[in-house]
Amino acid sequence: MYLALLELKAARGRFLLMGSVVVLVAALVGIVGGFTTGLGDDTVSALRALPATHLAFARGADSDQFARSLVGAPELDGWRARRGVEATGLGVSIARGTTDRKAEVDFAAFGVEPRSFLDPGSTTGAPLSDAEPAGIVVSQRLVKDGVRVGDTLTVDRLGITLKVRGTTGRASYGHVAVAYMPVATWQRIRFAAPGAGPAAGRPPRQYSAVALRAGPGADLAAGDAALGTRTLTTTGAYAAAPGYTGERVTMTSIQVFLYAIAPLVVGAFFAVWTVQRLPELALLRALGASRPRLLAHTLAQAALVVVAGTAAGAALAAGVGLLVGSEVPFSLPATGLALTMATVVLVGLAGAAVTLRKVTTVDPMTLLGAGR
Repeated sequence: MYLALLELKAARGRFLLMGSVVVLVAALVGIVGGFTTGLGDDTVSALRALPATHLAFARGADSDQFARSLVGAPELDGWRARRGVEATGLGVSIARGTTDRKAEVDFAAFGVEPRSFLDPGSTTGAPLSDAEPAGIVVSQRLVKDGVRVGDTLTVDRLGITLKVRGTTGRASYGHVAVAYMPVATWQRIRFAAPGAGPAAGRPPRQYSAVALRAGPGADLAAGDAALGTRTLTTTGAYAAAPGYTGERVTMTSIQVFLYAIAPLVVGAFFAVWTVQRLPELALLRALGASRPRLLAHTLAQAALVVVAGTAAGAALAAGVGLLVGSEVPFSLPATGLALTMATVVLVGLAGAAVTLRKVTTVDPMTLLGAGR
């Protein structure tokens, strides 16, 4: 180990250059991971917050289910009658509106039944109530956009007015902040024709999905067969959110390429470094150093460079997160950062180890003779 540190000091320029590359790779992996998590949260955080185990969609809606699926009252009543299942209607759609203080906002309308297990409650103001069907509870992002408790929000092109009763935590769907409302109000928004006005006829009693809270003995497959629905776990329904799958595939692909780059760069550096040090390694072998000791000595150098560079990269990624986290969808929790950086260290050391065969096969007599 002492000799490894001496070599690091003697060739500090080379190792600093290599360490800088590791810093940049680790930082890029961390930043991409932060954007992956942040974009995912910004797309499906409202779905993650749903206290449901499954969502039952209309059969035949195999993609973009929240936009294409319509489940009627008979299906909802049928699920309510199933043993071991608690069911309630859920409506999801995107809308745009303007408050009486001229704040223009996009929002995801989530129709839920007040006091059902989907009711988010409220952190400030009042929760949803059947007594005020036009009352809504908005997420904190809408508060940031200028919506306040007591405001009147008019849905564009429909003329439907909503009264902001309260606020709840951070929730978004498809990169749009969520406004929770009674499901009857959501049905008015979902099925209203532009220009028809708020006095249009009663909308159909339909929902985007039936939210289920299934117990251990619930037979969901039999329920689907009897009611003509298609049930997914809440996690499996994330793909129904607009853009979620494409974003995850894109960002994950970038991460995978960065994980592939790290061992190649580190391995190439230590392969060249090993070739340049073969005479010194041969001398150490001639003086009695064992092959395992030489290998441990070289791996110690690689570990110091990779671990130090990764730690600096992690700090850089965390700093970027603090800098841009409030302006863009970026989330980099400590556990996720630690796991990402550990992966970078492992693949970096693997790249170095693969290129060190010459360390264990060095022939002191041949190399010492060839150097005369």
